[in-house]
Amino acid sequence: MKITRIGRVSAVALVGALALSACGSDDNSTGSGDSTGSTSAGGTGAGAAGGDAGCGTKAITAEGSTAQDNAIQEAISGFESVCADQKVTYNATGSGDGIKKFIAGQVSFAGSDSALKSTDGKTEAQDAAKACGSPAWNIPMVTGPISIAYNLKGVDKLTLTPALLADIFQGKITTWNDPQIVAVNKGVTLPATPIKPFFRSDESGTTENFTKYLKGSAAAKWAAEPAKKWAGKGEGKAKTAGVASAVKGTEGGITYAEWGAAKDNKLGIAQIDNGAGAVELTGESAGKAIAAAKVDGQGNDLKLKLDYATKEAGTYPIVLVTYEIVCSKYKDAQTAKGVKAFLNHFASADAQKKIEEIGYAPLPDEIRSKVSTAINAIQ
Repeated sequence: MKITRIGRVSAVALVGALALSACGSDDNSTGSGDSTGSTSAGGTGAGAAGGDAGCGTKAITAEGSTAQDNAIQEAISGFESVCADQKVTYNATGSGDGIKKFIAGQVSFAGSDSALKSTDGKTEAQDAAKACGSPAWNIPMVTGPISIAYNLKGVDKLTLTPALLADIFQGKITTWNDPQIVAVNKGVTLPATPIKPFFRSDESGTTENFTKYLKGSAAAKWAAEPAKKWAGKGEGKAKTAGVASAVKGTEGGITYAEWGAAKDNKLGIAQIDNGAGAVELTGESAGKAIAAAKVDGQGNDLKLKLDYATKEAGTYPIVLVTYEIVCSKYKDAQTAKGVKAFLNHFASADAQKKIEEIGYAPLPDEIRSKVSTAINAIQ
């Protein structure tokens, strides 16, 4: 079968295998659901942990994050050799939609670029637990950088700071040759082109992570609380493909987007200066931010806490983690088997090697160990 992969980058975003714990979604949440999207199981990748333990017989559906689409499609394409009769489909509709479908019992698991909320008036964690009949877990599967992608003719190298980004995305700095931008780009000729920011119009985990970065690194400039819904200025476009395409077609455009989308659209990618000098976005520089992340959840709920304000030299600070959101105990045993088998495959060395080849890298070993434990706790 044909798998579409957007955004094959050089070594980038970090993918870590997942451990999931089984959830108690309704029976139809573990079946076909209404995920019409991306693809079904396929490919290579024998040797997945747990592959011989039983694949289950019910089709597995998932929905959510667009940032992890390339990675999960690659894992799906490799799953067929482990569970040839099992079908997995993933529909990349955005993190917000994925969580809603999971809570509604329409998909087996969700992909989200932010963990389930249980504070600030949000009851996602409680709602998910109610739908499951058991606690829902956040399992980090894919991690990767958020690029600041721009389209500015003749400007191949651009450095931006957290304060500049906050002002640009609030409409306070409106031309590329603004003295504040010029001051951190000595030797670069910047045109008087108007700045045209684009943001995600759909509820997006990428938006939430980008605003977490702005809030964490430029609190004096960015007052809005991080959220999936955009609170700044600019023009909204749906999904990663929408904002990347808009910048590609707009001189002076700028957006925040998954690295692969920026590379695919041949957009400029800004270096980020968090206070310790400009840092180019590379797999290694983004990896440093993930390596420093702390586990902030309890037990098999593996939420990670990132330091967005880091000033460690050589660290690219704007990164996100995509979680697979699952139930700790599924109401349907065949769904549990299928989710567990797929996630074990995704976490396997073979699958992660293939993902790395298309622009991702594994999570640190200590995180992978916890992920493995969580996967094998699925019931």
